[in-house]
Amino acid sequence: MIALKDILYKVTINAVVGNTGVLVDAIDFDSRKIKKADLFVAIKGLATDGHKFIETAIKNGATSVVCEALPNILAKGITYVEVDNSNKALAIIASNFYDAPSRNLRLVGVTGTNGKTTVASLLYQLFKKAGYKVGLLSTVKIMVDNKEYKATHTTPDSLTINKYLNEMNIAGVEFCFMEVSSHGIHQFRTEGLHFEGGIFTNLSHDHLDYHNSFAEYRDVKKKFFDKLSSNAFALVNIDDKNGLVMLQNTKARKFSYALKQHADYKSKILENQFGGLLLKINDSEVWTRLIGNFNAYNVLAIYATAELLGLERVEILRLISDLESVSGRFQYIVSNEKITAIVDYAHTPDALKNVLETINSIRTKNEELITVVGCGGDRDKTKRPKMGHIATALSTKVIFTSDNPRSEDPEVILKDIEKGVEPLNYKKALTIADRKQAIKAACQMAKPNDIILIAGKGHETYQEIKGERFDFDDYKIVQEFLKQLQK
Repeated sequence: MIALKDILYKVTINAVVGNTGVLVDAIDFDSRKIKKADLFVAIKGLATDGHKFIETAIKNGATSVVCEALPNILAKGITYVEVDNSNKALAIIASNFYDAPSRNLRLVGVTGTNGKTTVASLLYQLFKKAGYKVGLLSTVKIMVDNKEYKATHTTPDSLTINKYLNEMNIAGVEFCFMEVSSHGIHQFRTEGLHFEGGIFTNLSHDHLDYHNSFAEYRDVKKKFFDKLSSNAFALVNIDDKNGLVMLQNTKARKFSYALKQHADYKSKILENQFGGLLLKINDSEVWTRLIGNFNAYNVLAIYATAELLGLERVEILRLISDLESVSGRFQYIVSNEKITAIVDYAHTPDALKNVLETINSIRTKNEELITVVGCGGDRDKTKRPKMGHIATALSTKVIFTSDNPRSEDPEVILKDIEKGVEPLNYKKALTIADRKQAIKAACQMAKPNDIILIAGKGHETYQEIKGERFDFDDYKIVQEFLKQLQK
């Protein structure tokens, strides 16, 4: 147990009612999980307002409450702390409760629209291969050295982040690589964390259902770099025009990487094929099993980060050549009939364009490129026609299908996607709402040497429909249908 006053260190407080010397056993923002002697933090969420559940939390045993507005009726013997922003307060409280675990390891945050998972996951993999104890907080999974936990968000809530960082401290983890989403920054989930470095990959159309404009989305990302200390490094992709924006107000040491212009870390693609990439990074050549222009940027970011964290250049190059692709990121299988099926998480217009351009740069014009793609429900609707346009412009055949429709009608989502198809590409496209049947149709349409791209879900092993999650793994399903073709 710890005194409430000790975990309120650095929290901006408006008012206190009660005794801050009260002991706290645990912290939660879900009233249902509150037990005796716990602290309840009332959060105003998108769907529910935790302030409505303060009374329930007290009934369940809470002896202290942090909130943005004090209740009209105050319970006897309960300590209330009023703050301006409960999300921000929770992040600082969580860090204090676990004794600032981010300061006891070397934490690097990765932000951007595309590439966060790949860069964070490959850095985890590289440093593990280099012999270090490493942590990972990613969309795909959470790793505490060799122990794996299931991930639920790109950036977990601040309580979960600090809980796992504390576990990493106990396990003796030295480095941790963490995806930092715009939602996470905006909701102060990374507040109070000590980052040794920040990486910016790129910025393109996404999350405009949450942010009011692209400019707001960009500026939220920028806040992450604004808060880095002078002891940290900021590494940005300057081939993206927003890269220099990220550096404008940062106190961190500034470093750049690029393929198309002069930068601190420069790369050139010498060979690009389904077997991998041959890259020249600064003055050294390296072969990687990763594929495509977008992965050339990811590999360059990994190289630069490893060097900034103190690894030797020759060692980094050796380790890069041994890296394996991340689950659901340009993950491919080749059938006995020489049909190549690629599963990729590409769920934004820019990511889809990158993957399709990569495939087109490798394939000869004799092979068909059949793309299976959809868009998620209850998310940014403005990108749907853009996805339809890009898919049909850069593929020989396209099957529009469901992604995770969530609470939306799949047919409405599909009609939104179809609006982006230009008249000259109408004949390329067909629509099959059932994702499994769409994948099956793509496999049946494919001839030897053809390429199938199944985009949008990548590593996800479920499909979310009307509030329910059903088992669904693109990679396993396409593998199954390709095997059936062999019979």
